[in-house]
Amino acid sequence: MSFAFEVTILGCSSATPTSKRFPTAQLLNMAERFFLIDCGEGTQIQLRRYHIRFQRINHIFISHLHGDHYLGLMGLLSSFHLLGRKTKLNIYHPEGLKEIIDIQLNYSGTVFNYEIEWHVHPETDGIIFEDTLLTVETIKLDHRIPCRGFIFREKQRPFTLDREKTDKHRVPVALFAEIKKGNDITLEDGTVIPNKELTKGRPRPRSYAFCSDTRFSASVTRAVKGVDLLYHEATFLHEMIDRAEKTFHSTAKEAGITAKEAGVKQLLIGHYSVRYLDLRPLLEEAKSEFPETLLAEEGKKFSIAP
Repeated sequence: MSFAFEVTILGCSSATPTSKRFPTAQLLNMAERFFLIDCGEGTQIQLRRYHIRFQRINHIFISHLHGDHYLGLMGLLSSFHLLGRKTKLNIYHPEGLKEIIDIQLNYSGTVFNYEIEWHVHPETDGIIFEDTLLTVETIKLDHRIPCRGFIFREKQRPFTLDREKTDKHRVPVALFAEIKKGNDITLEDGTVIPNKELTKGRPRPRSYAFCSDTRFSASVTRAVKGVDLLYHEATFLHEMIDRAEKTFHSTAKEAGITAKEAGVKQLLIGHYSVRYLDLRPLLEEAKSEFPETLLAEEGKKFSIAP
C-alpha cells in the first residue's frame, strides 16, 4: 500500500505578494494528514483556491518571524474559530509568536473555541514532532533573525505482502501481521516459510527538507544530506550575490550547489524576489549546478515516490 507524500505550493514569493505570487506557504500531505509549513499573507485564500480542506490541518510549522512567513496566520486561526473548529491545533514556532497572536486576540475581545498548543522551537537541532508514521526535525538556518528549517522523515513502514505467494502457500490471514513485521511464519503442519518468500520487501522511507530563508551554509548542507526532495530558497540570481549575503539570502546558484553537495535526489527552489517576473533564469542557474531542479510555483504539487 502506498501512502501519499506530497507537497503543494501555496506561495513562493519573498518579502511581498504580487498579483501573481503569494508569500511563502506550503502544505505537506503525508498519508492524508496535513501539515502547513509557513503561513504568509493570503494562505487561507490559497487553501480554498486549491480545494484543500484546511480544517484537517492539525500542525503548523512557522520558520521565523519575518512577515512574509507568518502574516497569514492570524486570519487562518480566526477562520478556524468562525467555522466552529473544536480540534486542538499544534503550532511550532519561534519565541514571540504566541505573544503576537495574544495581543490581537486581546484587543479584539476574541476567545477561540478550540485549543492551541504552542511549541517554541528549541535552541538546538532535533526532533520536534513524532508519531507512528513520521518525524519532524528542526535545523538552524543562517538568517538575519532566528530561523528554522524542517525535515520531514517517513518512518520505516511494514513489509509489503506478496499476495500471490501467500495464496500459493495458503497462509492464513491471521498470520499476515507477523509477516508484515518481518517475521518468518510456521504453518499448522509445521512448515516454516521465510519472510523473504512472502514479501516484496519494505517500502523505502521518504524525506522532505524545507529551508526557508538562509544564506549559503555548510551546516545546512550537512543537515539535509541525502533527502529525497529539498526545498531551498533562491531569492536572487548569482549576479546579486552581494545583495544576497547582505540580506542573509541565497542565490539560485548557491541553492544548486547545496543540493549537489548534499547529494539530494531533487531540488525545489522558491522565495523569489519580486524583481523576477520570469523565473526561467533562476531555474537555469540552479540547474547549471544541479540538473534535477524544479520551480516552486503556486498550485503545483510535488510527490515523492516510495
